[in-house]
Amino acid sequence: MYLEQVKKFTSNPILYFVLPVAFLLLMIANYVFSMDVDTNKVINQLIEQVGVNVAFVLMIAPLSVGLFFVWFWVKIIQRQSITSLTTSRKKVDFKRIFFSFFLWASITIVMTYIAYAIEPENFVVNFKPKKFLLFLCLAIILIPLQTSFEEYLFRGNLMQGLALVTKSRLLSLLLPAILFGLMHMANPEVVKIGLIIMIYYIGTGLFLGILTIMDEGLELALGFHAANNLIGALLVTADWTAFQTHSILKDVSEPSGSFEIILPIFVIFPILLFIFSKIYKWKNWKQKLTGTIDLN
Repeated sequence: MYLEQVKKFTSNPILYFVLPVAFLLLMIANYVFSMDVDTNKVINQLIEQVGVNVAFVLMIAPLSVGLFFVWFWVKIIQRQSITSLTTSRKKVDFKRIFFSFFLWASITIVMTYIAYAIEPENFVVNFKPKKFLLFLCLAIILIPLQTSFEEYLFRGNLMQGLALVTKSRLLSLLLPAILFGLMHMANPEVVKIGLIIMIYYIGTGLFLGILTIMDEGLELALGFHAANNLIGALLVTADWTAFQTHSILKDVSEPSGSFEIILPIFVIFPILLFIFSKIYKWKNWKQKLTGTIDLN
């Protein structure tokens, strides 16, 4: 069992919270210092100075490198295997990662095509072959590292630490989801759309947490998160997003902050959970998501 297996390790429980707390303090500091700053303007100024691709690398590289620091901390300081941080299975199931990735990538591509076909006036073609190919190479390397960092930190280290301390599956599910959402508070999307977008961020964190707990491992969450950020960055960009990229399309519409939030959180994600549950034969939902964790 993914949460129960932490009882095999004798590390001080405090060690499980050092990295998540340190990272969240950095995010809080970033939010405080950006309260009176137009973050979108700062991003645009950076892009003017160094270009889109370099600006992308400067923004994402620290999180990408952070993955290796999490692995180092878990392996050397906590003396826990990376496999046990990833899954309850004897070895990491890469088939699960790739299935989740390609399922969500396919859905994202279809949804983007439909949006473009229905309202082409909301988009302009942004495709520049040379710049796109360079961005493609950078994105394939850096974005999966960045999304994996967030998964290993929130759905891995923090969730297992909470399981060890609280013995509550519900708290181990909810707290990482809320903190994952709050991590995005300083994003320019929040300024553009408003706090209602936090429903999307927290809801996505909750969805990823359910994937992790019900499937007894991070594999499905790793695949989904990588596809969500990578395919999204390759397909569509906008002037008001944190990642402004050499994507194929550029969204020039005004975001409504309603349909874009309601559709994935309340429609698509529940359907995905149903699909995954049938494929991987999930059972005992109530006990797995809300029950007590036995660490004896």
